[in-house]
Amino acid sequence: MQTTLPRLPFTRRGIFDLPEELRAMQRSGAPAKVLTAAGDEAWLVTRYADVRPLLADTRLGRAHPVPDEAPLLSKSALSTAGPVGNYASEREDHARYRRRLTPAFSAKRMKALRGRTEEILAGILDEMATLSGPVDLHKTVSMPLSLLVICELLGVPYEDHDRFQAWFDGISNMTDFERSTDARQEMSEYMRELAQRKSAAPGEDLISDLVLSGTMDLSPQGPGGVAKLDDLSYVAASLLFAGYRTTAIKVDQGVVLLLTHDEQRTALYDEPALADGAVEEVLRYSSPDLPLLRYVREDLEIAGTSIKRGEAVLLSTLAANRDGSVFPDPEAFDITRNPNPHLSFGHGPRLCVGATLARVELAAAFRMLLRRFPGLRLAVPVEKITRRSGVLIGGLSEVPVRW
Repeated sequence: MQTTLPRLPFTRRGIFDLPEELRAMQRSGAPAKVLTAAGDEAWLVTRYADVRPLLADTRLGRAHPVPDEAPLLSKSALSTAGPVGNYASEREDHARYRRRLTPAFSAKRMKALRGRTEEILAGILDEMATLSGPVDLHKTVSMPLSLLVICELLGVPYEDHDRFQAWFDGISNMTDFERSTDARQEMSEYMRELAQRKSAAPGEDLISDLVLSGTMDLSPQGPGGVAKLDDLSYVAASLLFAGYRTTAIKVDQGVVLLLTHDEQRTALYDEPALADGAVEEVLRYSSPDLPLLRYVREDLEIAGTSIKRGEAVLLSTLAANRDGSVFPDPEAFDITRNPNPHLSFGHGPRLCVGATLARVELAAAFRMLLRRFPGLRLAVPVEKITRRSGVLIGGLSEVPVRW
């Protein structure tokens, strides 16, 4: 009798609860065979002691030896849902990609963006103060903040943000591959045309820097094709997507956590310097439902389980960040937690290149929101707030607040 494998994503009782399936798998220790949202088989790894080293293990990669046969995380065309890049040159390509992007996130540029982020946020909060609540925090604060900052870094016109929103929703759709692919193609074409304009009239921004480097391929990609690592439209679109959507989601989730934990909220209000610790705890506590997808480049063993070349391994930062062997009282939300070695930005060579910028935005948002609106509160019971379903990186449907 064949046993049906558990299928991702698992159901959560509350918006921040760890699914019971992940708890059980973590207790068992060994990787568990599961079905992805696309219906493909994969190995799910949940223990911190396994996830952390595997994030840096060169025997795992994002490319697949036979891309057409690769297990998929979902039916989204987003790069995190399936294989990316050239299998033979993946490591060299990734190293080159990092070298090109690292200067854009230098300490000097981040220092300049810190002041600019606070300036942008102050203007957003001024506009919010003119409204009568309740308002949706995502639409009023989180989205414009993250999108304005990433557009400024990349050199993308904020005026086109309605188009970005439609593309983001399309690309991250987990069930309609055609819609997701079309949206990705439209966004890549937009970025390619923008890059060509900047080659003639460069500015002080990341896309101009990459264009002037002379190392980025501006040739159009075929519909539905997997963008190459050295394709500028792919790089810029990926950064825009990550810099906008993921940061906005974390602002939403962090505010909900602070507004539902009075002691933590009061501590941050009384001592704004705790904002940095609040950022780390929000990142730990609000990890995404879906794990990170990797493909095995050579046979290996994980916690006593043999896994073959070409198989999919899913690294659950959600489970690892609630591992009680690393985080005492892991279900407690504590902005003074120290140390807090969460894996929300990854680990090793693939550590998120934009981690510093995300931390700058989140710390400013939590600190300045509470200072400007000391009476900020949820406009609905927290039980009424729901997670977005059917999209790859989730988030909350809306965050109604009043003050």
